[in-house]
Amino acid sequence: MVKRFKKYESGEGNQFMTRLAALNKLQLSLNDFRRLCILKGIYPREPKNRRKTQQGQTQIKILYHKKDINFLLHDKLIWTLRDMKIMNRKIKFADSIGDKRLKRMRIAKYPELRLDHVVKERYPTFIDAIKDLDDCLTLLFLFSTFPALKSVARSITGLCRRLTVEFMHYVIASRSLRKVFVSIKGYYFQAEIKGELVTWIVPHYYPYQPQSKSEVDFRIMANFVEFYTVMCGFVNFRLYHSLNLLYPPQFNISLDSEESQVDENTFVSERIAALNVDIKKITDEEIEEPEDMDLQLISNEGDSEKIRKMHEREQALKRQKTLFQGLKFFINREVPREPLVFIIRSFGGKVSWDKTCFVGATFDEDDETITHQIVDRPSMTKQYISRDYIQPQWVFDSVNQANLLPTNKYFLGVTLPPHLSPFSNSFREIDYVPPEEKALRDPNLIIQHDISDEEIEKDKEEEEDDGPERTEGELNYALVNAFKEENKQIRVEKSAKVDENNKKNSKKQQQEESDDDELVDVSDMIVDSDVDQNDEEEEEETTKDEKVELTKEQKRALAKEKMKVDEGKLFKVDGKKEKKMTEQEAKLRAKMVKPRHKKLYYKLLEKREKETKEVKLLENKRKQLDEKRKKIRQKKSTV
Repeated sequence: MVKRFKKYESGEGNQFMTRLAALNKLQLSLNDFRRLCILKGIYPREPKNRRKTQQGQTQIKILYHKKDINFLLHDKLIWTLRDMKIMNRKIKFADSIGDKRLKRMRIAKYPELRLDHVVKERYPTFIDAIKDLDDCLTLLFLFSTFPALKSVARSITGLCRRLTVEFMHYVIASRSLRKVFVSIKGYYFQAEIKGELVTWIVPHYYPYQPQSKSEVDFRIMANFVEFYTVMCGFVNFRLYHSLNLLYPPQFNISLDSEESQVDENTFVSERIAALNVDIKKITDEEIEEPEDMDLQLISNEGDSEKIRKMHEREQALKRQKTLFQGLKFFINREVPREPLVFIIRSFGGKVSWDKTCFVGATFDEDDETITHQIVDRPSMTKQYISRDYIQPQWVFDSVNQANLLPTNKYFLGVTLPPHLSPFSNSFREIDYVPPEEKALRDPNLIIQHDISDEEIEKDKEEEEDDGPERTEGELNYALVNAFKEENKQIRVEKSAKVDENNKKNSKKQQQEESDDDELVDVSDMIVDSDVDQNDEEEEEETTKDEKVELTKEQKRALAKEKMKVDEGKLFKVDGKKEKKMTEQEAKLRAKMVKPRHKKLYYKLLEKREKETKEVKLLENKRKQLDEKRKKIRQKKSTV
């Protein structure tokens, strides 16, 4: 007997497993299973055919690959989680009895999760770990601002704060910061580490406010932080040793002092003060940087243009790294210090602030060597002539454009230019680009200048002074137009005369052709060779007569006629026909797509339609804003 093939024993029906079946197989609670999946990087899967995978059932269930569950089954972490569960019971028992000594002993023997092998499994190479740093850094920066909560211990926030400061010190030492941007969410930073771009968000610092609703599950976030702290520690260690720096770094200011646990201002100021200090190196010997390639040696090869472009990029990067070198900045107390200190120091500048308000100041406000003072207020009573008073946006914009911008657009009380995002969305086919960004990409484009009130007043004064001159200019313009019209009339008359002469010449030619026809009838009796000779002679005579008859004026008229251009006719576009054509083309394109790719094709079309709608909405908003500004200017000018 041949074995009968049974349903759901192979294929999709046998590849997946429900969450409940996975819990029974691993013998874990739901919280422990979630924690294990987060640490190991395992997530639910979406099958192609849910009915087959669920063995005929249509209800939606959470499914996992059987291979992933078998992978979890052989991990050491399961045994530690089970030991933790047993120890929790013992601690509860000691607490219920009231034996504090036994409770302390069992807390001291509490098992710890060791995640070193998990980091090596998930990231076999160092570059793989750097590629996954984006989410790690954003979460660590977020948790570094939290106070001690029920599900977030104080030790976790302190560890997050230490790791983030260490990473920022590496970026400052290596000068690997490339792009910055300010938004409602926070400060966006992008650094280039080992050839990979790492982007993270630092939230705006606000004091924590506890909320009644439990919308965010801090336990799950704490599980992610538990893994990311270990991973960030490994990455920082490797990065510091690549620059010949001591790890862990030694700061003059302690990040976890007793005052910082009580007062929020000291909590923030200690962290910022640590950024304004240089880190110690292992040895004083500097690492030799690789020398620049000689382009003359490689000029004979075919890819010389690519190498030249690479060389230009390297030179631009070198200039960008030393953008603020030799400049001194003083930050007023109303300005957010942490992002500005990080940006200025990572591009070679020096920073300080008021030492009476915050710790870690390196020079006073009276120092005459200060080149820029960053202020976020409309006016100041005391100002120094030797420095520029600018708003914080100047620092961000100059970094994004890799050039020191003119400071006149960023003075105190001046309306700032729009803060453009340096991050281009490569995933969107159609994206809105503001006119200011278009001008940066293509300087040939002309943008309407936002006219200030002072410029409007100057224009009015010039109009009052230069009134009679403008009237004379208008009269001259009218005389020139009249002269042009007279010339046009003369040309029309000449062309009419030329047409009459051409008609007369055409009549003469018709008469001569009729005479030639009579001669041909007579010459049929004669030999063909004689007839051909006579015809040639007659043609030569007629051409000579025509040449004699044409005068110089007629020749000019004929030449002008040849040079004439016919007037173009207006062509009206039929909207209905165009719509039909586009619909037919779309249908043809859809027919050309294979049936297995049709869903994806229609999804892409929907995505494109959404993007076009978003772009149109943004363009309309910009037009409305420009119109409002124009109306405000007109009102001011009338007043």
